[in-house]
Amino acid sequence: MSKILYTGAEMSYEEKRAWIYAAVAFVVPAIYAVIVFGRLAGTDVTQISYARPLLIAIGAGFVANMLTTMLIGAPKEARHSDERDAGILRYATQTGYFVLATGVGGAFLLTLAGVAHFWIANALYLAFVLDALVSSIVKIVAYRRGF
Repeated sequence: MSKILYTGAEMSYEEKRAWIYAAVAFVVPAIYAVIVFGRLAGTDVTQISYARPLLIAIGAGFVANMLTTMLIGAPKEARHSDERDAGILRYATQTGYFVLATGVGGAFLLTLAGVAHFWIANALYLAFVLDALVSSIVKIVAYRRGF
C-alpha cells in the first residue's frame, strides 16, 4: 500500500469523525470519573452506587457521538470510502481491539481474584474507553502523517 502524506488540506469527513469520537471518548468518561471516583473518599466501594452513572455515561457517549456526527454533516463523497480510508479504519480497529482485549483480560483477572464488582465494571468501561481513544488516535495520526 502506498503511503499518502497529509498535504495540509481541509480535514476529510472521516478524520473529523475520528476527532469527534476521540473528544467524546475523553470528555464523557472524565466526567463519569469525577462523579463516581469522587465518592470513593472514605467510602467502601461496595456502598458506592455506580451502575446508574455508568449507564448514563455509556448512553451519553452514544448520543454525543451521534449528535456531533450529524452536526458536521456527511457530504456525498463521505458515503464512498477509498482504499486509504478502508486501510486506516482496518488498522485503527485492529489496534483498538488489541487494547480492548487486553483490558477485558484484566477485568477477567479481577473477576477471578474476587474483586468487588465496582472495580470489575470500571475496568471493563476503561477497556472500552481506551479502545475508543486508541483507535481514534491511530486514525488521526494515520490521516495526518500518511498511511
